[in-house]
Amino acid sequence: MDQKDFIDILENIAPPELAHDFDAGRIGLVIDLLHEKNRQIRRVAVALDVTKPILQRAAEFEADILVCHHTPIFHAINIINQPMAEKLKIIFDNNLSVYAMHTNYDDADGGINTVLANRLGLQECERCDAGIIGTVPKQPADAFAKFVAAQLKTHLVYAGDNTIQKVLICGGSCFNRSSLEIAKQYGVDAFISSELKHSDVLRERGGMTLIDAGHYATENPGMEELGAQIQKLAAERFNEYLEILFIADDPEIKSV
Repeated sequence: MDQKDFIDILENIAPPELAHDFDAGRIGLVIDLLHEKNRQIRRVAVALDVTKPILQRAAEFEADILVCHHTPIFHAINIINQPMAEKLKIIFDNNLSVYAMHTNYDDADGGINTVLANRLGLQECERCDAGIIGTVPKQPADAFAKFVAAQLKTHLVYAGDNTIQKVLICGGSCFNRSSLEIAKQYGVDAFISSELKHSDVLRERGGMTLIDAGHYATENPGMEELGAQIQKLAAERFNEYLEILFIADDPEIKSV
């Protein structure tokens, strides 16, 4: 597939204009090695993060491009340390381009939050500035927390003991004061995200149950399903078939 057509597919899935302001200059083709004349994309790797094991697996797959959620370089750097140098060496040695789709994919129809809502069986869904709100059958907080853990295949922590029916979900790190305030304004019973702080529980929880299911577990499902979306559009719009590999990385956070 021509690189222009491939990028058109990605922008159709996650329009760049959906990205939050802080993502300016950090999404899209962030490492562009698709410079050869008439370069065609045949093999695509998909992953949440750009880690050394992910890059090694993409290189073994002989991918032409890695589509990721978290860009490999978020803040400007003046010194390239050894871990970064090792990753860049794999990228350049294997002529591997990198395309990042971050907050634009979070908020896209069929994106991170949509997939998360579907995995958790939310009904009557609506979007808000802090994610997606939906409903589940009424149940105690402990039962709902166990259900979330099972559906996302992860350990989690939670605070609250109220009855759950109306739920807000937001993949990634959404436990902040403004999102918690939005959740309270919508009157949700539970808010699922990650990186919950003790101060949030003490000062901002109100009567909600807060469920921290982890950054990786709340975003990785969306990346798992991205390959199928790419393949579907490639076939429908360009009558092309791509070899696509989803790579699940170990987030390196253990629980006992």
